[in-house]
Amino acid sequence: MAYDGLFQLGMDLEAPSTAQTEDDQHGTNGSGEPAERKDYFIERNGVRCAGTHLIIDLIDAENLDDLGFIERTLIDCVDTAGATLLHIHLHHFTPNGGVSGVAVLAESHISIHSWPENGYAALDVFMCGGARPELCVDVLRDAFRPRRVVVKDLLRGEGL
Repeated sequence: MAYDGLFQLGMDLEAPSTAQTEDDQHGTNGSGEPAERKDYFIERNGVRCAGTHLIIDLIDAENLDDLGFIERTLIDCVDTAGATLLHIHLHHFTPNGGVSGVAVLAESHISIHSWPENGYAALDVFMCGGARPELCVDVLRDAFRPRRVVVKDLLRGEGL
């Protein structure tokens, strides 16, 4: 069946998932009243866009196999950037100890994929609204102590 992969990920298309429930509730404050939106378009450098997407490479970094440490660091990123955490899911791979996962935000997401045997981690930090994704770079630098950090900055939905 085509949906076996989704089911293995815990996503049963017949029953609403936690994410589907969160999505249904996101637009209200719980009493049916409209909630303040956190995912609004912004203007940056005179350009209207959906938000800022940072592609971050951590090179010769530490603690890339510590699931609890990575989770706390992603939460620190969310708090520092002024974003709203909806859900976090991380997976620890064996035998190399790498971690892949995502922090789902009202303002979008932070994802990480780590290769501790190479001292390398690839992160995506995409945020819209009033969140400040650029503040995550120092949090990541302080936490993982990489020898080098490479950041590419993209505007998503530019000019819409």
